[in-house]
Amino acid sequence: MGTITRGIANNVVTGGKLDGTDGLSGTVSASNIANASLTNITSVSPSLGFAVTSVASDPVSPTEGQVWYNTTSKTLKGYQFATVNAWASGGNLTTARESLAGAGTQTAALGFGGGTPTPTKGILTEEYDGTSWSGGGNLPTAKVSLGGCGTQTSGLAFGGSPITSTTEEYDGSTWTAGGNLGTARYLLRGAGTQTSALGFGGYITGYVANTEEYNGSTWTTGGTMGTARGAMASAGTQTAALAFGGLIPPNTNITEEYDGTSWTSGGPLNTTRRQLGGSGTQTLAIAFGGFPPSTGATELYDGTSWTNNPTGLNTGRGYLGSAQSAPQSAALGFGGYLGGDSNATEEWTGSTLQVKTVTVS
Repeated sequence: MGTITRGIANNVVTGGKLDGTDGLSGTVSASNIANASLTNITSVSPSLGFAVTSVASDPVSPTEGQVWYNTTSKTLKGYQFATVNAWASGGNLTTARESLAGAGTQTAALGFGGGTPTPTKGILTEEYDGTSWSGGGNLPTAKVSLGGCGTQTSGLAFGGSPITSTTEEYDGSTWTAGGNLGTARYLLRGAGTQTSALGFGGYITGYVANTEEYNGSTWTTGGTMGTARGAMASAGTQTAALAFGGLIPPNTNITEEYDGTSWTSGGPLNTTRRQLGGSGTQTLAIAFGGFPPSTGATELYDGTSWTNNPTGLNTGRGYLGSAQSAPQSAALGFGGYLGGDSNATEEWTGSTLQVKTVTVS
């Protein structure tokens, strides 16, 4: 801000006025001038520009509270935190099935395997673009209750039933063989990417606590889970994963967090269940659906505890797939079982920063 020059009065003249014209002067240090003390400003110099920026297109990465005028659409817009927290119907799977795996995000998802009681469904792969599903490359062999993670163009499938240790990698059109799991199993879950994945839990002749880490070519042993179980949901990455719910038996609400070396206990789910969906990160996760009984219950995790959302899936069901890499604010659930195989797809919109148009009514 600079400095302010002050005139110091040293006598009183006619009418009781203070006279500061006798040469006594000084300056007030800028450090002693607070912006909060500036009041009664009636105008701002044009050289400072406008408070609202005019742009031809919306900013790519605005900040919360930012306001701008779009000269192309002739609209005033702002970036604000909006809470929706609701599910809406998306495009149905082409082939209804349960016990499938998923990868990707809400607008670029991958659903693969699954499909009891018809084993041939287990080779199917479908890709979602945010509106509809289309056929992708088939898995080499049919798999049900398999693990999955990654993205739509870089997916990973591993384990499954009939009990297997095989791993396949997807490039957006075809699946090719990857390194085998150290322990063959099904009802396991995964997290991470195609080249940095985590596979954990599952069933062999009983439920297991095995954890394995994938580097894009081989699996190596990781830290053992605190509780052996399968049919859980998962979120996160290889070094910051989350496992929740599942079957020990009985069904459980246990949550565990992985730091790349070991598992520790997290906050328990409010609804005990297995064969549920989930995605997000270790500190911002979402859990939805599950069985038994079939439920649409949706919960949000903040890294410490789960909070119930007032509304759940429109179609409560278990054995569903989820877009594994989707954030807590934009999840995707698809397929599942509710008296028969389901083709339903649902899109979640949570609390998120959104561009809003300012309107006058």
